[in-house]
Amino acid sequence: MLVAHGTRDPAGAAVVHELAELVRRHVPDVRVAYADVRQPDVTAVLRDFPGPAVVVPAFLSAGYHVRVDIPEQVAASGAHAVITPHVGLDLVSVARHRLLAAGWVPGQPVVLAASGSSDPRSRAEVYDAAWRLGASRVGFVATSEPALADVLEPGDAVASWFLAPGLFHRRAVAAGAAVTAAPLGAHPAVAASVVRRYRHACAPNAQCVTCARPVTRRSSSADAVRVPGAAE
Repeated sequence: MLVAHGTRDPAGAAVVHELAELVRRHVPDVRVAYADVRQPDVTAVLRDFPGPAVVVPAFLSAGYHVRVDIPEQVAASGAHAVITPHVGLDLVSVARHRLLAAGWVPGQPVVLAASGSSDPRSRAEVYDAAWRLGASRVGFVATSEPALADVLEPGDAVASWFLAPGLFHRRAVAAGAAVTAAPLGAHPAVAASVVRRYRHACAPNAQCVTCARPVTRRSSSADAVRVPGAAE
């Protein structure tokens, strides 16, 4: 199961489904669910799923949705499921690719735009991504400070730390930078990151990230431990 944040923007939902299609080239049965805003949610999809599942959060940092919301929705389903780590920092190269495609030239100052989070660990991941990208500053479009509009300077380019189009990316564009990159989108490297997490969860001695217990090996490569708190 590929889990995205969710957006009311149809273009954002389309990107998530395009990403799922790329993943299906390697994993035949891929379902899409959303942590917030959009339906179906994780609980609904898992209740309709016939067997054990691997849940991959398509999030760039681990804030409330990754650490709390998704595990709670999995537990509420009563399903056997492994939740993998989110996709995160190994996608900095995709952010650089989108920045170049938007017209950034080497030497032009870069600000990394991100959604923000009340979780300091999530914000730390954003700053780590900015350092790996070579961005000189970070600006948030929601929840956290500093705001993107407050850190922009004339001539800056904005790199987008968003998976799909939606409200947050529109806010980044509205900040008025000379260059604003597109979201990471349905890029092959994003799909490859999802597939790697799926395969690792299916490997011998894999562990469920919600409880650090070994995944139970059965006849199916996707058999998993039950998430703590799930109904028996």
